[in-house]
Amino acid sequence: MTVFEWRGGPATLRFESVLAPVELQQRGDVWCAEVDLPARLRVTYYFLCDGEEFADPLNPSGAGPNRSIFSTPDLEPQPHWPVVGPDEVLDVPSLRIRWNGALGRKTVRVHKGGDAVVLLLDGDDWMYTHPAVAAFESAMGDAMPTLVFLPTPRDRDAEYTNPGLWQAIQDELLPLLASNGVTVDPAKFVVAGQSLGGLSAFQAALDFPRLVSRVACQSGSFWWARDLPGHGISLDGPAGGDTAERLRGRDLSGLRVAFDVGEHEPKMHRHCEAVEDLTSQAGATVRVNRSPAGHDRVGWRHALVRDVAWLLSEL
Repeated sequence: MTVFEWRGGPATLRFESVLAPVELQQRGDVWCAEVDLPARLRVTYYFLCDGEEFADPLNPSGAGPNRSIFSTPDLEPQPHWPVVGPDEVLDVPSLRIRWNGALGRKTVRVHKGGDAVVLLLDGDDWMYTHPAVAAFESAMGDAMPTLVFLPTPRDRDAEYTNPGLWQAIQDELLPLLASNGVTVDPAKFVVAGQSLGGLSAFQAALDFPRLVSRVACQSGSFWWARDLPGHGISLDGPAGGDTAERLRGRDLSGLRVAFDVGEHEPKMHRHCEAVEDLTSQAGATVRVNRSPAGHDRVGWRHALVRDVAWLLSEL
């Protein structure tokens, strides 16, 4: 049993993707919640008080200004990711590229490293909430790649399920990067994404195999299918959604892909397993892991640096 305490008045304790909200109970001047957390869980959480979201002031480990990170005692600390308090402001990469094109206006940030290039979808999270540059520098040392942070789209569903994104990246963003001293060699290019971003990263390998042959995919939204109601959003549809259908009969012998999904997001498992199996059967080099988390970036972040290092390991 884990006890969470709050001194800001009546509040609700909320967890990212796992467990129902818990109403705090008053004990003197302290508001408390006793929560029976499952084993092997790393989770992001916050207090909701008077309509505002607050990080836990008793917890030094934050994820942005209004989120905290908790790990059950049976887990080791995540290597490479420094503890960042909720009041700390992370440095952002100094190279800023204005991209005006088919997808509208975007600001792309770049941290220059070596010749290998890693394109991070939902890059805002990896700049402002989780310190990806510090983690990659710690994990990879002299083999540090160049990191390209693609901003999080306003409509993730629309942009990440649209092949036009990758056409624009190929035709517009890559030349912009080259003009700023970042040349993308497809043999040393990794695309990394989570959830709908993971779906998009993997779909890029199917649609643009000459460009994308190394993919780090965490909790890919492989349930997605274009003909399902609600813009294709349904975890109850066919296993693997449209992606599974596209994989049958494919030759993916040139693809290297690392899959990860949370132990605590069981509805995702059958969709991810279907795509993992079909990708392997199609001849790709596949690595599969399960993180001790739910649908939560605090679980994905360890997989991110681990899997990018693996994808670049034979260069």
